[in-house]
This record gives sequence, C-alpha cells and structure tokens, in this order.
Amino acid sequence: MRLSLLLIFVSMLGFSPVMGQGDPVLMTVDKEKVTKSEFEAIFRKNKKGDEVTKEELDEYLDLFVNFKLKVREAEELGLDTVSKFVKELSGYRKQLERPYLVDSDMNEELLKEAYERMKQEVRASHILIKVAADASPEDTLAAYKKAMRLRTRIVNGEAFEAVAKGKGGSDDSSVSKNDGDLGYFTALQMVYPFENAAFNMKVGELSQPVRTRYGYHLLKLVDKRDARGEIRAAHIMVKSGEKDNAETKANAEKKIKELYEKLKSGEDFGTLAKQHSDDKGSAQKNGELPWFGTGKMVEEFEDTAFNLKEDGSYSAPFQTKYGWHIVKRLEHKPLQPFAEIERSLKAKVQRDTRSQLSKNSFLAKLKKEYNYMEYPKNMRKIYKIVDTSIYSANWKFEGADAYNKELFVLDGKKYLQKDFINYLLEKQRKGRQRGELNKYIDERYAYYAEAVLVDYERSKLETKYPEFKALMKEYRDGILLFELTDKKVWSKAVKDSTGLEAYYEANKNNYMWGQRLDAKVYTCANAKIAKSVKKMLKKKKSDEEILAAINEDSQLNLKIESDLYVKKASDVVDQFEWKTGVSDNKTINDQVVFLSVKEVMAPAPKLLKEAKGLVTADYQNHLEAEWIKSLKGKYAVSVNKDVLYTIQ
Repeated sequence: MRLSLLLIFVSMLGFSPVMGQGDPVLMTVDKEKVTKSEFEAIFRKNKKGDEVTKEELDEYLDLFVNFKLKVREAEELGLDTVSKFVKELSGYRKQLERPYLVDSDMNEELLKEAYERMKQEVRASHILIKVAADASPEDTLAAYKKAMRLRTRIVNGEAFEAVAKGKGGSDDSSVSKNDGDLGYFTALQMVYPFENAAFNMKVGELSQPVRTRYGYHLLKLVDKRDARGEIRAAHIMVKSGEKDNAETKANAEKKIKELYEKLKSGEDFGTLAKQHSDDKGSAQKNGELPWFGTGKMVEEFEDTAFNLKEDGSYSAPFQTKYGWHIVKRLEHKPLQPFAEIERSLKAKVQRDTRSQLSKNSFLAKLKKEYNYMEYPKNMRKIYKIVDTSIYSANWKFEGADAYNKELFVLDGKKYLQKDFINYLLEKQRKGRQRGELNKYIDERYAYYAEAVLVDYERSKLETKYPEFKALMKEYRDGILLFELTDKKVWSKAVKDSTGLEAYYEANKNNYMWGQRLDAKVYTCANAKIAKSVKKMLKKKKSDEEILAAINEDSQLNLKIESDLYVKKASDVVDQFEWKTGVSDNKTINDQVVFLSVKEVMAPAPKLLKEAKGLVTADYQNHLEAEWIKSLKGKYAVSVNKDVLYTIQ
C-alpha cells in the first residue's frame, strides 16, 4: 500500500531537468527557484492531448505550487535528514538501480528463450534430495551420492514412482499424494536449473542429478505438448468438501445433476449460474472467470475446460476438491505474440533465478570497462594468516595495516590485502565449516571483489545516466511528501476521532440514506411453488420450515434472501412497488419472485459508522485544505505568468 501511494506521487513529479541557459525561472518558493522546463516536463507528463490552454496551465500550476510548498515544509522540518528517510530512500535506490546493474543483451537472450519455451508445456516427475544451497562440500557430496544411488535403482528397473515414495526416497513432502508428479508447467513456473533440465530432455528420459537451491533433483520427463494458451470460461459450482457429512455431499451431487439437466433442456447457463452457483464472485457475472492458463486452476478443472472444443460448449458435472462444477468454454486464445507480452515477460524474467546469468555477464563487462586486473599471487600471504576460527566468527588479526600488496586494481584504484583482511574480519559469521580453508577464503574474496565492483558502478550512475539522477530526485521528493502528508492528513484523520466526529456532526446531512426497504426476496422455481410459499407465510411458518418443506425434493425450488435494500442496489427489488406487506408475483430470469416487505424506511442521515469511509475522506480533504492555507501564509510564492503562458 505504501509503495503504491508513493508511486502515485512519483508519477506526479515527472522528469526534473537541471536548469541551464535559456531556461527561465517560472516561480520561486521560499527563495527556491523553479524553472520553466521543470514545470513543463511535469505538466506534459500528466496532460492528455496536445493542445495547451491557459485554464489548464493555471489549474496545474495550483497543484504544482501545493506540491512544492509541502516538500519545502518537509525540508524545513528536517525530514530529509532523519535516519528513517535516509534508509527508505536507500531502499528505493536499490530498486531503481536494478535495470542499470544487469547485462541488457543477456537479458534479451533470456527473454527470447523464455518466450520460445512458453510455446510448449512439459510434464515431469521428480525426486528431491534436500541439501541447503550453502551446505558443506561433504553434505553436498552425500546428497549427490544419494541421488545417484536412487537413479541407479531406476535405471536397473525399479519404477520411478515406487522409488520416489518409498523409504529413503524423495524428500518432497507432496510425494505421498502425487508420486512425484508435478503436472504440466512451462517457462518461468519452476526454478531455472529445473526448467532448463526439463526443457532439454526427451519424453521418457531420466536426468542426471540437477542442482537447485532446494537440493538435487532426479527428473523424469513424462510428456511434452504444445502450449494450450489461455481460456476464458464460466462455471456453475456447488460447494462440497471432504469434511461435509454424507447428506450434504449427496445434496450437492443431486443439485449439480439437476442443473445439468436444466442446461440440456435449453435453460440459459448464465441465468442458472446467477441463481444457483456457490461461487458468488463469478455468479454475479453469469459464472464468468478471468482468463487462465496451465497451472492457474486445479488440474481437473483445467483439463475439463481445455478439452471443450468449441466456444459455447459445456461439460458434464465433474468434481474437484472444492465441490462440483459444470464449466462452459467462452473463448480461447493461443500464446500471445511476443510484442504483446514483452513488457510483462521482461518483468518476470528479471525476478526469476535466471537473472543471475545476466548479473555474471554484467560483472564481466564492468571489469573490461574499468580495466579490472587481479594479482592472485598476493592472496598467498592471506591464506597463511587466516585459520579455522573464522568458521565460528572468532578469527582475530591485528596486523592488517602491514599488508599493502594489491589484490586487484579497478579504474586505476588499488584494493589492497589489508582491505580484504578487514572485510573478512567484519563479515565473518558463525556457520558450518565449508571444507578446505583456502577455498573458503577464495569464495569470500569473490564476494568482496563483486561488491566493490558493483558499488563502484553504483557511485557512477548519476554521472553516467542523467535520467537516473532525475528519478532519484523524484523519489526523494515523493518520500518527503508522503511522510508529511501522512502525518498532517491521512493518519491524523484516522486517529483524530474527536475531530472526525465534530466534522461529521457539522456535515452529516451530506451523508444521507435514500429510501430503504427492509424486505425478504422469495425466488421460486414456478408459480405453484410461489403459491405454496405464500400460504405458509400466512400460517406464520418460519423461513427454515418453509425451505425444508419446499426444497424437500429439489434444492432449486426456493431461495430466500433478506436485506435492507436501497434504490438501484438490486435489479430484482427495483422491479417491485415499495410498500409493506407481501407483493404480487413477478417473473424474473424465468423464475417467480415476490417480496415480503417489513418496512419502507424514510430518508435519514447515515450514522458515522455507516458512512465512515466517506466522512474520513472528506475530513482528509478538509485537513489538507487548511494545511495548504497555512503553508501559503508561511512561505512566499511568486509566479511569472508571462513565462507560464509561453508553454504551448
């Protein structure tokens, strides 16, 4: 939520160019000069259309002045120096740096590879031998040997599934339910090494052990097929879970079969979904679901939906762990062209483990750009001074200053033995021993050199990329604006219950209920049932008694709903005259409906708790207006309208 709001602020700020020659001053805010180009860039970023009018410029100028006043107040209060602000801006900087700290060419290759793989779906089973990503060589080797022993058993004729779920088999907790079968998947749905192995195997093939951060995997490729694409479908659902009693389960199956018979007799799918589906979210949309592809729904639902060959066709009733369904195919589309999904695909690739390949390539390019050169022979003296106490974070060394030989040179700057020694002293952590000590030191050195290289590139970003510098300015101002607005307006409106109540009392006629209806809606399968229900109502039968009697032979005979209704909130209720008592019947969606109205309630102010969201929003606007008024009295603002109106 916080990030989303901050991004809204940043989108308002736009590009902040540096004032240069020929860039006149448009305004001053407490002696701070704002150029025409800065305002114009922000104005055009948020403007629709090409034509510029004086009215638009004046309107946006007011918003811009308010923004500048708030940022100035935040600076005056020192919010840009507090540790929380510095830490948060640093966090956003790390996010903004990411596109600049990768190999864009390598990213493009990975992007195209992912898209090509998305044209297919593979089905694989696996056996997992867990071993931590940072495990010792001994533990890693033990896990590898175990994987090889299991592989040998399969090669020698034992069934993959039996080995997977047998004693000493797969460490995947789901193996008892799926025998190691992972179902179908495509690119970007598994970790990259696993995906790589699966997409480079032939159907029926058994892999060598594949290392991922989870451990070693043995893969068996079960099937490979063309991608199914995506489907838009509708469904009717009747809930039924494993914990339901036998009667509830039987009623659910009976109900779905009744609905299926109605479909076969020609009744409308959407109408039946609205009337009877237990998936309330989709029921109001005629049972329609969002687009989905492989891996988005439970397998039984996906298979049934994708096996429908024509738009408009529907399935027989089938069961999933959620209950009973009938699914109707509405529309199908194959994998979209690359150009249409490139942006979203790029974001997925950047979040995926394959991004490490891009990082490695990027580091190689930086080394070349900054003439990186190593002196590995100077590591020998470091090998001699480090002992195994470093594994328990107890290593101590006080003579680092005497170690002045360079380990590497970066852009002409020497990084010395003592720099790395101090890094080792600072970064040592308790953990398991990683085997041979020199290898451990080499590993630490690789991390150190990478950190130095990336930090150096970070320090150059503002110089190398003006757009990055501008973006950092935007985020800096956005965070300040967010913090102060939250303090002065948003949080205050929520926490200041006394002020909120006083504002409500002064303005409560702005929050009115219209005429309301306290009523029950009786939806009957036909007029005969409606007549029976009305007779039972005259006899003062309860709703529970009426439902038990009327729905004895079918769960579709009667539905009862009660609420306080307002105009235009219910398409059904709006069709009736609003008066007390039992209404006449109306035929709606091929069903007979009538109301039992307890009371027609006159318009009245909403209680604060009933309108709290609206009242709070209005109170926030009130607080902000008062705040802006005080800022305009505190800080001098002057605007050169002649410069403003040169924007065309």
